[in-house]
Amino acid sequence: MNRPGDPPTPRVIGGDRIFSVRARRPTAGPFSAAAAADRLRAARSIAYSSGMEHLLEAPSAGMQAASTDATTGLRAIGREFHARGWSLGTSSNYSVVLGREPLELLITASGKDKSALGPDDFVRVNASGQLIDPAAAAGRKSSAETLLHCLIAEQIPAVGAVLHTHSVWATILSRAGLPTGEQVRRLQITGYEMLKGLEGITTHLSCADVPIFANSQDMIELSDRIRAVFTAANWSDDRRPPLHGFLLSGHGLYTWGRTLAEARRHIEIFEFLFEVTARQRMLPSA
Repeated sequence: MNRPGDPPTPRVIGGDRIFSVRARRPTAGPFSAAAAADRLRAARSIAYSSGMEHLLEAPSAGMQAASTDATTGLRAIGREFHARGWSLGTSSNYSVVLGREPLELLITASGKDKSALGPDDFVRVNASGQLIDPAAAAGRKSSAETLLHCLIAEQIPAVGAVLHTHSVWATILSRAGLPTGEQVRRLQITGYEMLKGLEGITTHLSCADVPIFANSQDMIELSDRIRAVFTAANWSDDRRPPLHGFLLSGHGLYTWGRTLAEARRHIEIFEFLFEVTARQRMLPSA
């Protein structure tokens, strides 16, 4: 029997570890410190005991091996992000760059519960977001937002993975930061030590510039607006990219990294920064 605070004991089913987390009665609602601690303990248990060790730090040799590694890592990402409340329902989509010449991405199939991604819940797409092998996809489709993953990978050659989440704090800030009728604004975050978790940032005095775009169901039109901001940014300093992510208003966060591990870290850092920024604004003196 687990003691209070201990990680849950895994049950092994079909070779995968499934965790049973005992329900605890919240003492002060879903945003209480106790509830947050419970979610974090569950997320850590899932993340570090069910495949997170396979996050891609470097691509494997060969397309098939790279695809297998990517699938393992993305499934672990889905379990962790769902447990932490960042990818609920069938929201979110994740991708890994499998090749550059030509561009090829492995991306989560549309409509999948991210807490229970299977080995076949992914499809391969080209630079236009089209399925590379429709027969192998067996009826599975990529998300309508696949074009945004392709755009990011195309515009930033160093990108190896793109992650998109739908968290509470990102959604709150994305709506608060973009007045109705406007197409783009910027959220600027500075003064926090956790900024140093974003690649290339070395001091809390830095400023993270996070564009907020008006949401749209027209992915071509939305891609054009995002491309314009990317094109206008100064990418000349390889040590310090001008952007690490962006928000879609009322929707969620997109971020990326040279590896899947780096992209995951950026999600985690942004989620901390979004929550502390939103909570700071809620204080009476804010």
